[in-house]
Amino acid sequence: MTDTLTRSERSERMSRVRGKGSVAEMRLRRLIHGMGYRYRLHVGTLPGRPDMVFPSRRAVIFMHGCFWHRHRDCRLARLPKSRVAFWRAKLEGNRRRDEDVAGRLKALGWRVLVVWECQMRGGDLNEVSIRVRRFLAGGSGGEQDEIG
Repeated sequence: MTDTLTRSERSERMSRVRGKGSVAEMRLRRLIHGMGYRYRLHVGTLPGRPDMVFPSRRAVIFMHGCFWHRHRDCRLARLPKSRVAFWRAKLEGNRRRDEDVAGRLKALGWRVLVVWECQMRGGDLNEVSIRVRRFLAGGSGGEQDEIG
């Protein structure tokens, strides 16, 4: 199947995809800030440049987009219908890189939480706030935790 957009239209659309400051990330940041927690953003000295870093708690939070990071069993993580081989390899590479980054952070003594885009789209963020509060209180035992 061929792409339904021209090359320039596809390029323009893809240029709108941002790695930082997405709607979901901003919503998560406001939620966590409103809970009274303070954090550093996108610390470049840590593997993967985590979205939020809580240095005194040795904890990091990644806000993952469901499509780009292959959220299992999520309707937002469907493969495009064109260039399937390219997208499968690209997105699988992203997933493997995420696992590697989480492993490197854990080896350095950091706890890792992943929040998924689809969790931030819903109106009720109660589950997210409970999991974040538990995680930041040290309840995850140092292992990678995921919401969703």
